[in-house]
Amino acid sequence: MSAPITPTAPTTSRTGPLSGRKAQANRNDEAILRAAREVFVADPSAPISAVAKAAGVGISALYRRYESKEVLLQTLCADGLATYIECAEAALASEAGPWETFTDFVRAVIDADVHALTVNLAGTFTPTAEMSGQATRAVGLAAAILGQAHEAGVIRADFALNDIAMLLEQLTAVTGPGPERTRELRHRYLALHFDALRPQTAKAVAALPGPPPSDEELGARWVPKGA
Repeated sequence: MSAPITPTAPTTSRTGPLSGRKAQANRNDEAILRAAREVFVADPSAPISAVAKAAGVGISALYRRYESKEVLLQTLCADGLATYIECAEAALASEAGPWETFTDFVRAVIDADVHALTVNLAGTFTPTAEMSGQATRAVGLAAAILGQAHEAGVIRADFALNDIAMLLEQLTAVTGPGPERTRELRHRYLALHFDALRPQTAKAVAALPGPPPSDEELGARWVPKGA
């Protein structure tokens, strides 16, 4: 499974008192990351100056934190991987059964909107070695969650590890007129997916057509375009 290296909203929490200058830098950083996500959703080719304008900060303030668009995209991506890992770890640490562990994990990732930019940003920047390490961790956790579900016989046997990435991308492509409606719609179609993943459903329908995506197919999307 090629792990999702998809940007999401910043997840780092900062606690404790900050000086006025540090507090402002913190606010600027969070504003930049939120703006970058919004800007690049609309137009992945947008210049970094568009992010500064949307964030309400000067271009010099942005460049002090992110020396290039490439670095900004890498930071968003790393935040997305960190969120994915947190969702998986929380699901595995719970006392829920194998099916609930799987569904809680998938639902948490969707609610965190981790995969929303995959299609938009894949191939527009070069992932770092650190992100490769995060991806390996993410894959291992997802494999553990799915493995438990398969071993317990609570999920159809032909649902493969790499199918998780496709399921998440499909659901986070669903959008509504606002955040609450988007969440409601995603949960609606997620419920249908969960029903289809039950073993009893698999017995009632024909086998899934074609194999799941390979590691090479998923990974190829992250090769910079033109490379």
